[in-house]
Amino acid sequence: MRTRSLGTTGPEVPVLGLGCMGMSDLYGPAVADDGIATIHAALDAGLTLLDTGDFYGAGHNELLIERALRGRREKAVISVKFGALRGPSGDWLGFDGRPEAVKNALAYSLGRLGVDYIDIYRPARLDPAVPIEETVGAIGEMIEAGYVKHIGLSEVGAETIRRAAAVHPIADLQIEYSLLSRDIEREILPACAELGIGLTAYGVLSRGLLSGHWTPDRDLPADDFRAISPRFQGENLRRNLELTDALRRVAEAKGATPAAVAIAWVLTRGEHVVPLVGARKPERLAEALAAVDLELSEADLAEIEAAVPAGAAAGPRYPEPLMEHLDSEH
Repeated sequence: MRTRSLGTTGPEVPVLGLGCMGMSDLYGPAVADDGIATIHAALDAGLTLLDTGDFYGAGHNELLIERALRGRREKAVISVKFGALRGPSGDWLGFDGRPEAVKNALAYSLGRLGVDYIDIYRPARLDPAVPIEETVGAIGEMIEAGYVKHIGLSEVGAETIRRAAAVHPIADLQIEYSLLSRDIEREILPACAELGIGLTAYGVLSRGLLSGHWTPDRDLPADDFRAISPRFQGENLRRNLELTDALRRVAEAKGATPAAVAIAWVLTRGEHVVPLVGARKPERLAEALAAVDLELSEADLAEIEAAVPAGAAAGPRYPEPLMEHLDSEH
């Protein structure tokens, strides 16, 4: 498996990472044994970067990863997001980036994961009430204490990235990036390249829209984020699936799947960019792995751009109340 460096100070990781959220939360019912089998398949294939959040299933995802990594901890690079506050019903209550909250959340994550340290620790969102310098500084103290190896960021804008990097080296920024979500190309992606910060891209298949498997008549449970996602509603969904159909035609001409082409496209966006694939079952992981060996020529890239032009997505990537929490969008 080829590798890329997460920035000038971060770890070497495979060119793909595994996003584990859907194994526990936000995409409807999931089977724990499927998640564990997928993590094992990822490790066996050389995908060592595992991304999670302490709020995914109220800690369930970290406990799942602990089970999957028994006897395999040394093979994994664990990335953890913290700070998102949720109620018993799963509702979103805000974000806590206070230094004392950083250390408290870290203590619980170390316990649930059953590890002595976390490879990359990052606030899930910017806490508007706490300067990013204070949050990053607190993680820096945990690095000095040996509980964390590297600092990451998530869904923040170029100005916040610069302020954070002035306090402590930043390994990577985690942010949504796909053929349907390209706004970061204006300021955020160049800022990361300039500062020597890696980028771990989530949502590379736009939560399934670009997978080639989505159908307009699919029923969604109430606890599936896509039930409220603007891009999956009514006319927006119809228009977005038309883009997927156009991408499918490009993929079929190359003997590939739309998912593999969409992931391979993200891989072309810079040597500092690492896509995170959100597979929940080994067979979906295998489909994503096909992107690693899929070579895209300049002609292929032009066809992909024509099929899914920048800015063509119908609808914002989050409902408006959640968009307000994204420093990257302001």
